[in-house]
Formats: sequence, C-alpha cells, structure tokens
Amino acid sequence: MADIIPDKSYFRIGEVGKLLGVEPYVIRYWESEFQSIKPMRARSSQRLYRRKDVEELLVIKELLYEKKFTISGARKHLAEIKGQNANASEKKRLALIKKELQEIRDLLR
Repeated sequence: MADIIPDKSYFRIGEVGKLLGVEPYVIRYWESEFQSIKPMRARSSQRLYRRKDVEELLVIKELLYEKKFTISGARKHLAEIKGQNANASEKKRLALIKKELQEIRDLLR
C-alpha cells in the first residue's frame, strides 16, 4: 500500500486526492472525523500532508470503502491498532530494560 506513495516529505490535498482516488472534500471530511490526521499549513494556508498522514488516509479509505466500516467503527479500529502497536513497542522496551538489568546484576556478582 505504501509503495504507491511517491518519495516526498509533503503532499498537497490535490495530490493526496489523486493517490487515494477521492475528492479533496472527502479528505477534509476525514480530517475532521479522525483526529490523527493533522496536516501542516503552508504560508499560503494550503494543507500539507506528511507521508504518515497519507499512509493513515490509505488505511481509512480501505476500512471505509473496502471493509465497509462506519466512520465510528473505523475510528475504533484505528484506536485498537494503535493500542496494539504501542503495547508491542512497550513490551520490546521493557524486555530490553530487563535484559540490561540482568547484565548489571551479573556484573555485580
């Protein structure tokens, strides 16, 4: 999915619309419904979407159009996915801390 996104840092709303195959007003609506989509503003007040935003918009489009989620259902599903990712990274971090503490204990023996 991410391979269709050009190698750029920022995208204008028209570019994002073409990538997703939706009109810009749909993207603006999703932006209002999903708090994780927060484009930057250029000096000209034009929205600039980061690669992370475009990837998340691709997931939102898949949930809404292909998997037939409602807006609230997609919002909940995204929250669950992010919670699982956060838990996985937290577990990795804790395992690393545990390993380092065991190494320190072994040095003290």
